[in-house]
Amino acid sequence: MHIPFCLRKCPYCDFNSYPRSRWSREDRRRYVGAVARELGGIGVSCAPVSLYFGGGTPTTLPPQDLAWLLGLAKDKWNLGEEVEISIEANPDTVDGEVLQELRNAGFNRLSLGVQSLRDRDLAILGRSYDVQTVHRALQDARLAGFTNIGVDLIYGIPGQSPQDWRETLEGALELEVEHISCYSLQVEDHTPMAAAIMRGELALPPEDDWLEMFQMTVEILGKGGYEHYEIANFARPGRQCRHNLLYWKNRWYLGVGAGAHSHWERRRWANVKDPGTYADLVAAGMPAVEDERSLTEGEEMDETAFLGLRLLGGVDLGEYRRRFGRDLGAVYADPIAQLTARGLLEQADGQLRLTTRGLPVANVVFAQFIRD
Repeated sequence: MHIPFCLRKCPYCDFNSYPRSRWSREDRRRYVGAVARELGGIGVSCAPVSLYFGGGTPTTLPPQDLAWLLGLAKDKWNLGEEVEISIEANPDTVDGEVLQELRNAGFNRLSLGVQSLRDRDLAILGRSYDVQTVHRALQDARLAGFTNIGVDLIYGIPGQSPQDWRETLEGALELEVEHISCYSLQVEDHTPMAAAIMRGELALPPEDDWLEMFQMTVEILGKGGYEHYEIANFARPGRQCRHNLLYWKNRWYLGVGAGAHSHWERRRWANVKDPGTYADLVAAGMPAVEDERSLTEGEEMDETAFLGLRLLGGVDLGEYRRRFGRDLGAVYADPIAQLTARGLLEQADGQLRLTTRGLPVANVVFAQFIRD
C-alpha cells in the first residue's frame, strides 16, 4: 500500500511522494478511502505472505487510518500474526502512543528511515530530525512491542568521508536492530540536490571513497553479526525482509495506491502517480492504471536472472529450471562464461552468484542478462 505523503520532500528524492502540507485533511481522507476501495476490489483470494505500507512516509497519516486499512486487509484475507506486516516511518513522525497504536493494530515489522547517525549528514539530506530523535523513536518502538525493526542508511553523501560512514555504521551496531539496509546515494536528475551539485555547491565523494565505504559496510556489519544476504541488505539470522525477497525472486505482488506497481501473471502495471487524480478515478469506479504491459517469457526469464543475482546466495538453478523448463546456464551461456572468466560470477552448490569482486560492479553484470 503506497502512502505518498511526507512531512517535506527531501532534496535528493525522486520517489512518488509529496509534502503533506499540499493536501488538506479532507484530501488525505479521500485518498485513504480510495485505497480502501481499490483494496476491496482485488479479486485474488490467496492470502499474501507479506503486507507492506510504504511511501512517502505512511506515518504522516493518523494511526487510526493506517489501522483501518490494515484491518480491511486482515478481514479480506484472514491474516494472522505469522504474516509479515511492515510499515515505514521516519523518526520524527512517530512517538510512543502512535507506535503502540500501530503495534496493537497488527503491524509487526517497523522500517525506520534513519539515513545517517550524524547530524551534519542528516542536514545535507534535508531530514527534519536529529540523531537524538532516532534513538527516542527506536526506544519507543521497543516499548510498544516491536521485535522486528529495520533501519535504512545512506552512504556517498556530499562531503562524507569513509571515517564519517564508519561512525554511522558503528552507531548502527549499537542500535541492536534486526535489519540494516545500506544504500549508496543516488542523485536523480531534476532534484534540488542534483542542481546544487551542478552549481558546485555540493560535491559527491570520489569513487574510491565510495568503494571503500561499501567494503567497510560488509566488513563492519558482518563482524557485528549481520548476514549480508542482498547487495544492500543485512539481517540478523532469520530476520531477512520477506517482502523484499519476493521482489528479488521475481514473484508476484500487487500494489495499491497512487503510483503503486504490480506484477501478476506475467503482467506489469502502475497506477497514476498524482494522489488527487488517483482518488478521483477510484471514486468514479474507473481504473486508476496508467501503464500496463504483458511480459514475454524471455523478459520474465531475464528479470528472474538479474534480480536473483542481487541475492548473495544467487539464483537457484534448479528452481529456475522448474519455473521455465530451461537451464539458466544454457540460456545465458556466453555472458556467464565471460563474467566467470573475469571473476565476477561463480557457480557453486546449485547456485549462480556474484563473487566478492562482482558485488561492487553488480549493475555491469546485470546488464549482460538483458537480451534484446
